[in-house]
Amino acid sequence: MDAGTTADILLFEGFRLDRCGGGLFRQLEGGASERLAIGSRALEVLGMLVDRRGELVTKAVLMEAVWPGIVVEENNLAVQISALRRLLDRGRPERSYIQTVPGRGYRFVASVTRAEAVAGSDVAARPQSGGRPRLSIVVLPFSNLNDDPEQQYFADAVTEDLTTDLSRIAGSFVISRNTAFTYKDNPVDTKRIGAELGVRYVLEGSVRRTGSQVRVNAQLIDAEADAHLWAERFVRDTGDLFSLQDEITRRIATTLNIELVNAEAARSVERPEPLDYILRGRAATNASPSRESRIKAIELFERALALDPHSVAARCYLATALSAQVLDNFTDSAAAAIERAELLAGQALTTWPRSPLAHYAKGQVLRAQRRHNEAILEYEIALTFDRNWVRALHALGQSKLFAGPIEDVIPLMEQALRLSPCDPVVGMFYFQIGRVHLLQSRTDEAVIWLEKAVSAMPAHPAVRAFLAATYGLNDGTKRAAAELAEARRLSGDDRYSSIARLRSFNSGAPKVRALHEATYYAGLRSAGMPED
Repeated sequence: MDAGTTADILLFEGFRLDRCGGGLFRQLEGGASERLAIGSRALEVLGMLVDRRGELVTKAVLMEAVWPGIVVEENNLAVQISALRRLLDRGRPERSYIQTVPGRGYRFVASVTRAEAVAGSDVAARPQSGGRPRLSIVVLPFSNLNDDPEQQYFADAVTEDLTTDLSRIAGSFVISRNTAFTYKDNPVDTKRIGAELGVRYVLEGSVRRTGSQVRVNAQLIDAEADAHLWAERFVRDTGDLFSLQDEITRRIATTLNIELVNAEAARSVERPEPLDYILRGRAATNASPSRESRIKAIELFERALALDPHSVAARCYLATALSAQVLDNFTDSAAAAIERAELLAGQALTTWPRSPLAHYAKGQVLRAQRRHNEAILEYEIALTFDRNWVRALHALGQSKLFAGPIEDVIPLMEQALRLSPCDPVVGMFYFQIGRVHLLQSRTDEAVIWLEKAVSAMPAHPAVRAFLAATYGLNDGTKRAAAELAEARRLSGDDRYSSIARLRSFNSGAPKVRALHEATYYAGLRSAGMPED
C-alpha cells in the first residue's frame, strides 16, 4: 500500500492496526497495548478490509493483493478470514466485524479512526470522533546538529527507541515511527503537525556530538496550545554509545510518563468522564506520599469506578491506591482497605489476565498482605511489559527487602533513581537505600540517605523511625528521641509504642528479621522505645 496516501495507524473497537511494521494490538483498558499473534497474510487482508471500511472487497481483489502472481486456492483466503475473526470477535455476542457477502467477498463494518501519514497535508487528519486521543503523542525525528552525517544514525536511534518506550505508557497513543519520519528535515510547526496527526503532544529534540561528549536536548510541546510543557538537556561522555542511547531514551520516557499524565489531569473538562478521573487520580499519586494525597487519589479513582463499574483501569488504580494507603500506614481501616483492594485486583486479572496494571495491582495487594515472594512474581511480570516502570522497580525492591535477597534492593533503587532522579516519590527510593544501609550496619551511609528521605517526605512516619534507630546506634540519643517522637505523632496507630508492638507489624524471611533485631530494634531501644 502507498504509505504516502493511506493511514499508518487505524483504530477500531479497542484494536490498533499499525501497518508500518507495528502489527495488530488489542488496547488494554487504561494499560499498555497487547500485541496479538497474527500472520503476515492475515495482517494484509485486515489492512485492506479496514482501509475500505463499509465497502465490499471481492475475493479476487483480496487474493491478488495478498498473493500477487501466485495461483492459490480460495480456501487460503477463508483460512485468513477465520483467523481474523477468532482474534477480533472474541467475547462478542453480536455479529462479526467482518461480514461475508455470499459468493462475492467481505465487508469490514466496525467504526474506524485514522491518523494520516501525509507530511505537509492541508487536511487535518483528526480522529473521526472529532477529538484527539488522551496521552496522544508523536516523536519527531531528532535533529543531528553535527556536520558529520555519520552521526545521524544516533539521532535516528534515539527517536526510534523513544517511540517504542513511550508506547509502553499506560493508556498512551503513539504515532508510528514510519509516520513520524515523514516529517524529517521539514520545518517544524508543532500546531500543524498535531492537527495533521490528531495528537495532543509533540516531542522534538536534537543531538550534538563534540569530541568525547554528546548533548541531547528534548522538549515536550502541547500541540493544541503550541506551548512548551517540559524541556531537559543531557550531556554525557560518549563511551558506549549503545548504553548512552538506552540511558537517555529511558530517562526521557520515564519523565514524560509523569509529565503527560499531569498535563492531561490539569486540563479543564466540563463533564469529566471516567478517564478524566483516572488521570487526575494518577496525578495525585505523583505527589509526595501523605495521608492527604492517598485519600485524594482514592476518591478520584472511586469516582471513575462509579461512572464505569466495569472499568478494569479504575479497578487496578483503586486497588493500588488502597494498598498504598495501607503500606504507608496512612489509614485506620487497613483490613477493610486490603479486602476491597484484593477483590478489585482479582476482578481485573480475571477480565484482563495479561494486563500489566492488573499484575502490578495484585503485587501491591500481596505486599500489603506481607506475601512478599508472591508479590515479587507479580512485579516481575509487570516489568516485562514496561522496563521503565519506576514504581514497579521500587515495589520489587521493597518486596525483596523482606523476602530477600536484600543485596538486590540498592541496585533496584539506583536503577529507579537513574530513570527518574526527580520523581515525585524519590523520597521512597532514598528511604529504601538508607534502610538497607542500616540493616547492613553501615550507619554513616544510612544517615545520609535517610536524611534525604526525611527532606523529601517529612510526613512519613516509617522514615522517621528508621532515622531514629540510625541515630540511636550512632549515639545521637537526643536526635534519636526527637525522630522517634515525630514517628509516633505521624503514625495512625500505636506501632511505635514498643518493640513488641512494632514487631507485630513487620514480617520477612528469618535472615531479614535477624538483621532488624540487630540494627533497627537495637537502635530504637537506644532512642528510648520500651520493650513492651
